[in-house]
Amino acid sequence: MPEFGRSVKPLPARPSLPTSKPSPKKRPKTPKADRDLWVFERQAFGLGYTTVAGVDEAGRGPWAGPVVAGAAIMRPYFHCEGIDDSKLLTAEERDHYYECILDGAEAWGVGIVEVDEIDRVGVSRANRWAMGIALQQLGRAIDYLLIDGFLLPESLTPQLPIVKGDRRSISIMSGGILAKVTRDRLMMRIAEKFPGYGFEMHKGYPTPEHLTAMDRHGLTPLHRRSFISIRTRAELEAAAFASQSARG
Repeated sequence: MPEFGRSVKPLPARPSLPTSKPSPKKRPKTPKADRDLWVFERQAFGLGYTTVAGVDEAGRGPWAGPVVAGAAIMRPYFHCEGIDDSKLLTAEERDHYYECILDGAEAWGVGIVEVDEIDRVGVSRANRWAMGIALQQLGRAIDYLLIDGFLLPESLTPQLPIVKGDRRSISIMSGGILAKVTRDRLMMRIAEKFPGYGFEMHKGYPTPEHLTAMDRHGLTPLHRRSFISIRTRAELEAAAFASQSARG
């Protein structure tokens, strides 16, 4: 596995920052009565596999910041009411479920690939490397891997790619929340180092405000030049408004 990636310990929340608020004690979301997030894990157990991990990433589409992946082996039939795909949760809900996952995981890991490597090898390969690092950080052998949407060719472990796996598998969902919360907290710290770009709000993703900040201040060392430099102005504007619409 490449040596440039890095792993992290749990990053503490930053309550002094604008987007960090105490998590409510009662969760407003409740799962559907017929929703079973253990279907794929249970199928793997039925085939004789005993150590099933899920892995997912955050940060594939931004203009700035690292790619982060999370991997998790959850205790059998772990349940945390209202847990969901990280993209469907508020920041406060993600913080709540992040702690719930740390409490309910047999093992977990996070891998980070920085911008210089993303620019060197491309975001797709960097994304796979981040996943490999996260799996290494589990600290134990796995015999089956669940992954969101595509195969991980670097892994020799039997694996199952699941379309929308971050909404259907508790293991993938947990990995995605670990990745998203870790990356968001890193971007909050980057916002302190590079004020004026709005990283604390958009986390490096394309938005009209982010594009305006790049026009005004130029690119930081955390911007992905391999992507930005080959796009026309019209393409950047289209990406900014499309991303804003998709993110609500």
